[in-house]
Amino acid sequence: MVSIENEAALASTPARETALACLRAGIDAARPGRVIAASVRLDGDTLHLGEATYDLSATDRVLVVGGGKAADGVATALENVLGDRIDAGVVVTPDPGEGDRIDRVRGHHPVPSPEGVAGTDRIRGLVDDADDRTLVLAVITGGGSALLPAPAGNVSLDALRETTDALLNAGARIDDLNAVRKHVSTLKGGGLAQLAAPATVASLVFSDVVGNDLSVIASGPTAPDDSTYDDALSVLARYGVDPPGAVLERLKRGAAGDLSETPGPDDPVFERVTNHVLADAFTAIDAARTVARNRGYGACVLSSSVRGEAREAALTHVAVAEEMAATGNPVDPPAVVLSGGETTATVRGDGIGGPNAEFALAAAVELPASATLGCVDTDGRDGSSDFAGAVVDGDTVSAADAARRALADSDVFNYLSDRDAAITTGPTGTNVNDLRVLVVE
Repeated sequence: MVSIENEAALASTPARETALACLRAGIDAARPGRVIAASVRLDGDTLHLGEATYDLSATDRVLVVGGGKAADGVATALENVLGDRIDAGVVVTPDPGEGDRIDRVRGHHPVPSPEGVAGTDRIRGLVDDADDRTLVLAVITGGGSALLPAPAGNVSLDALRETTDALLNAGARIDDLNAVRKHVSTLKGGGLAQLAAPATVASLVFSDVVGNDLSVIASGPTAPDDSTYDDALSVLARYGVDPPGAVLERLKRGAAGDLSETPGPDDPVFERVTNHVLADAFTAIDAARTVARNRGYGACVLSSSVRGEAREAALTHVAVAEEMAATGNPVDPPAVVLSGGETTATVRGDGIGGPNAEFALAAAVELPASATLGCVDTDGRDGSSDFAGAVVDGDTVSAADAARRALADSDVFNYLSDRDAAITTGPTGTNVNDLRVLVVE
């Protein structure tokens, strides 16, 4: 079970304690050990993966490759299920453990690193010899875009990192960020499926993307790509990002037709590829809802797809709390309203912040006295901070001007930490986007 530092201080009211219990249950439900145990089993030579089955007697090799924040836990869980039926494997992850059959390689997130490049090269080497009697189990989890870098052409890792940094600081949405990364990388945008063909590929997907768009999760290594070089150039223009010359040159060459596009839906490399979404934002929301109901609260799912600027989306949740207190809609108090998705936080200062912290503090300025709000990134790291998120109520903000200054300086975690509101979990080993719990007494 995920642990929350300083929980006694954070859980200073029954509503805050309920919010934290719901957040913990949501994170735990999306952790790989539990998800794989519920989704993957071996029955003789038959591998059951979700609703699909794979005949291992028809394969000569089983390979496990991939990456992301949940990759280490997925690798461990797969070894527990398949044991020595796994012939070899490599996954890239921020906090690698040790395995018997699958090598774990350290990478870095959100900015790609040389270690990630080395790990990705090992994956490419492993699948390069795959044939039509090879089963490739591809581990595709949130964070894989940064953890599995493979700069294409003349693009250097430094150029890729500079471009990623600039887009992140501009508040780019994940699908926009990935449209660029897919076109300056060889593994993303269906590249892994292309390398593994003609092998059978079964992807085990932990989604950190609103709507579970397979082409966006980890930049879609095993999914068809509808984005184009033109789209990537439009993203840079829209966010006002001026990338290094090698990145811009490659994108312009691609847009001019001098380079091949990433494989699209009709490409034959996908004929033997199946993507299985095993966990997503609703996995966490559903578990949190169960906890709320068990504690005697009504429960309502507002949306699993909340997105946009965090401080603006927060006001919608404030409005819901006000409506519940005034009219009992959409659910009579005492009740818990749940939401997931992924908001963004445009960096305006040089403090310590993140989308969930901004969401919480912006809401705290306006929350009615009857409401408590908990917000976390399920991977345990909100933005580039070491915090997971925050829990706030009507007493968190005593002076609105100070809270607004913290928001203006993108320094919300210093403000929240001083008020026993910042949540710290450390890395959770999963990533299914943000989870928000609104408790209205």
